[in-house]
Amino acid sequence: MSDSQANGQGAMSEPRRSFFYPDSSSDTEEYRTDAEDRRKRLSKRNGPNIRRMPPNMPPKNQNPNAPIPSTSGQDFPKNGQKNQLCEDRITLVVDNTRFVVDPAQFTAHPNTMLGLMFSSSKELTHPNERGEYEVAEGISATVFRAILEYYRGGTIRCPPTVSVQELREACDYLLVPFDANTVRCQNLRGLLHELSNEGARRQFESFLERLILPLMVESAERGDRECHVVVLLDDDSVDWDEQYPPQMGDEYSQTVLSTPLYRFFKYIENRDVAKQVMKERGLKKIRLGVEGYPTYKEKVRKRPGGRAEVIYNYVQRPFIHMSWEKEEAKSRHVDFQCFKSKSVTNLAEATADPVIELENREREVEVQEPGEVVEEEQ
Repeated sequence: MSDSQANGQGAMSEPRRSFFYPDSSSDTEEYRTDAEDRRKRLSKRNGPNIRRMPPNMPPKNQNPNAPIPSTSGQDFPKNGQKNQLCEDRITLVVDNTRFVVDPAQFTAHPNTMLGLMFSSSKELTHPNERGEYEVAEGISATVFRAILEYYRGGTIRCPPTVSVQELREACDYLLVPFDANTVRCQNLRGLLHELSNEGARRQFESFLERLILPLMVESAERGDRECHVVVLLDDDSVDWDEQYPPQMGDEYSQTVLSTPLYRFFKYIENRDVAKQVMKERGLKKIRLGVEGYPTYKEKVRKRPGGRAEVIYNYVQRPFIHMSWEKEEAKSRHVDFQCFKSKSVTNLAEATADPVIELENREREVEVQEPGEVVEEEQ
């Protein structure tokens, strides 16, 4: 074996050492990769503890004694604008809940109550000692929060925990329009019921002025204190026999031919609305219902003794009865002579009885002789 082959086998048996050459491109890329991995691991490990430079600290190349540029000129307009917005806003207290709102939203709707309260020309409310306005007494905070949506977007969404009637009453109190264009509600039955009540109110007010009030004036000019009106259809014909008129009782009834009014009274809910409207107009003793009304004579039957019995055709029609006096068919004068005493019939004798009895007792005492004993009946 030659020396060169022996050296080659010895070199192969010894482990080869790896060397690092900085000038090699491949080694440089591996070094940079390892260095980047170490930096990433260090940054993840010590990331939260790294101290960041404050925003006002000058750069390293800048002189520390150099003046720091001020940013107050940029902040003051924003703060001033914020303070101005805070000054324009007001605080409303409703149901122990505070609402910070812009009064310009209310003045944009001057026909509402809040628009009238916070208008510049009228001072209808004053703040309390804290500068807050206490408004909408009796309205819950949930309902008031829903009504505020009307001033922002023109619509009101009824909360599921609030009844439609409660929302409608709050809108009536705050003079906010309640109709299909402004109210959005999940409960369609309740919404349509309130809309029907509002429509029935407007319709009956028109009926009251055009049809019923002239009949009430006619009864008042005749000297009556009440009015009974029967509503007939437009095609109903009334033909009474002058010789044998129907027996109508003590009430003098009047009739009005109006099919729309007849259909209006067909619903019980409309009758309740009509009764409420008449109460608001100051009428008393209001009664609404359906009764039979005679229209024409059917036949005349002769009874034994020569008396005639007239039979009329009756139709069921709604009626309305009202009075404009507090006490109907009652006199305010009290006649004491109408009261009878159980013992005597004369009031003078009743007042004189004790005196007469006392006089008789005195006479008996005067007539009694000395020493005489008078026995009284037990």
